[in-house]
Amino acid sequence: MAWITAAISAAGMGMMIFGVWLMFQTPTVSVRSSQSLRVYAPSHKLQTEEEKPFRERVLAPMLQNLILSLSKLAPYQNAERLNRLIALAGRPHDLTVTKLLGLKVLAAISVTIVSIIYTNGQPAIERTLILIFGVVLGLYLPEYWLVRQKKKRQREITKALPDTLDLLTTCVDAGLGFDAALHKVAEKWNNPLAQEFKLASIEMNMGFSREEALRHIIERTEVPEVTSFIAVLIQANKLGVSISKVLHQQSQQLRLRRRQWAEEEAHKAPVKMLIPLVFFIFPAIFVVILGPAVPRFLTEFPRH
Repeated sequence: MAWITAAISAAGMGMMIFGVWLMFQTPTVSVRSSQSLRVYAPSHKLQTEEEKPFRERVLAPMLQNLILSLSKLAPYQNAERLNRLIALAGRPHDLTVTKLLGLKVLAAISVTIVSIIYTNGQPAIERTLILIFGVVLGLYLPEYWLVRQKKKRQREITKALPDTLDLLTTCVDAGLGFDAALHKVAEKWNNPLAQEFKLASIEMNMGFSREEALRHIIERTEVPEVTSFIAVLIQANKLGVSISKVLHQQSQQLRLRRRQWAEEEAHKAPVKMLIPLVFFIFPAIFVVILGPAVPRFLTEFPRH
């Protein structure tokens, strides 16, 4: 029971700390840029430092400084791997490697404190094992959240690719160039794939070649469908094949693949329904059917 209580309390403490940190985060780059470009009415007054809420003036800077200070205690051997993971997750809440390392240390310390409280009076061996488990849980809880964010973003990109490709094909057929079509798709939608197209368009305007900008999309997403699509585009660009024909073929293949994926998920549904059926629905049915008969059994067959 002590193990279960300590694990639940440690997980709750870590998630609470991480949620507080996310609540105190500054706006993302897109929000800040939109705010900076917004045209204000003449009667609008800029918010002074004294008018800001207490959490923005005091609590948020204190928490950020604490995280940055604790990040110095974490090893930097895996900084490149964490930076790669943050990029694949889309850099949520302007997360950096330093902030992530500070969060890991802060979560480890918090979970360790909770583990010490709940293991007070326990044998030394159990207490040591629970403390070790708490430290490991605290260190990997923020990273686990980041991995979940990466997978969620990749799923969103995979789902948005067929529709985005249809719009891209329509723009090219209407007479737009491929670069202008990318920019139009980025303006039309606001999803992770459209944001990647927008970033690729910005890179091409900055001087990167089309091939380099498209390869950067592969590096920032690591989605097999996107990799295959961009590889075909690069090959068509080298061979001089019409982009419109390539987009039409890729659009048809992606729609077919999405239909096959939907059928596969539908075939998995009966197997996934067994768990709630066995553990939740069947016991309730048995209680309703056999429940009224239990008192009669007790009266007919009394204990001797």
